[in-house]
Amino acid sequence: MFGVLFPNRSFPMDLSSFTQIDTFHWVLDMSTFVGEAYHQIGEMCIFLLNNFTLPPDKALAVYVQSPGSPFVFCGAVTLQRPSAVLSLIWPEPASDSATPSAKIGVSVEDLAVLPSLDVAAEKKIERLALKVGENLFNFMQSFCGVDGSKLVVPMDILDRWFKKFQEKAKRDPEYLKGFAL
Repeated sequence: MFGVLFPNRSFPMDLSSFTQIDTFHWVLDMSTFVGEAYHQIGEMCIFLLNNFTLPPDKALAVYVQSPGSPFVFCGAVTLQRPSAVLSLIWPEPASDSATPSAKIGVSVEDLAVLPSLDVAAEKKIERLALKVGENLFNFMQSFCGVDGSKLVVPMDILDRWFKKFQEKAKRDPEYLKGFAL
């Protein structure tokens, strides 16, 4: 049906490594795999096996759960995207956790109800946009004047910022890497 691999941490594992909850849900108990060091597992490759046919409107969704926390969606694979390397963003564990270990859940779900096939990529884009916006704000703030309760900036401020941004990127290729996460 499917297999998983933790890059630099495991050999490929098939469905037999998971506990089947019901027809469409499986759970991997991380304590049997890495003990309490589950948070060190930052990526997981999931892939459909050749003999498994997933309906075109379904996806194999991946979730993570820290001890005592709810499951959090990480991403999914489909027939059109039969494999993926997903970032595992572990939620904070509950301090009074009755759940002794972290888990990875896999389930067959309707593709239409899933938020995204790769949650971590969307979060990286969001962080990138916030960093660029912060850079623009800081640049504009250095030229601001105050008119009553309003900040006033020169009309060509965006052009000046963008030109400076481009010049820095040309001079120093590492500059743009500081915006990527």
